[in-house]
Order: sequence, then structure tokens, then C-alpha cells
Amino acid sequence: MYRPHPFSWVPAEGQRHATTDRKPRHGYDGVEVRTLCLKKVTVDNSEIGWLWPTCPSCNTGAHELAGVPEAGETEE
Repeated sequence: MYRPHPFSWVPAEGQRHATTDRKPRHGYDGVEVRTLCLKKVTVDNSEIGWLWPTCPSCNTGAHELAGVPEAGETEE
């Protein structure tokens, strides 16, 4: 399955988290994953879940993996 970055975003526990776990053929809904913020969460792929705020730790980790600075960061 094509994935432009080595992580995927998943809604769980009231936030959108990033995971590097392999995506199951049926999708992540109801699956327990390890997140970039080092939590084990069960994915809630509901419509409202995608509107939850982004986990700050996962956001930082995702930007590092993608090799792009976070908004407001300056490259030195």
C-alpha cells in the first residue's frame, strides 16, 4: 500500500495520533497501535475523530520523520 511518509494519522483517545504501525488490509478502525508519542491506543475511525486536535508529541515526531520543519520553526 502506498504511503508517502513512514507514518499514518489515526484518531484515538480524543486526539489525532501518528503511528508507524503497518496498516491492516481492513484499515485501522478498532485496531490497537503504538503511536509516535509512545502510547498504545485503539483507533476510533469515526467522522468526529478526524476533527479532534493533533497530539503535539506525534506532530513533532511526524515532522521529524517527514524531514520538514513545524510551522513557525526556522531552519538554521
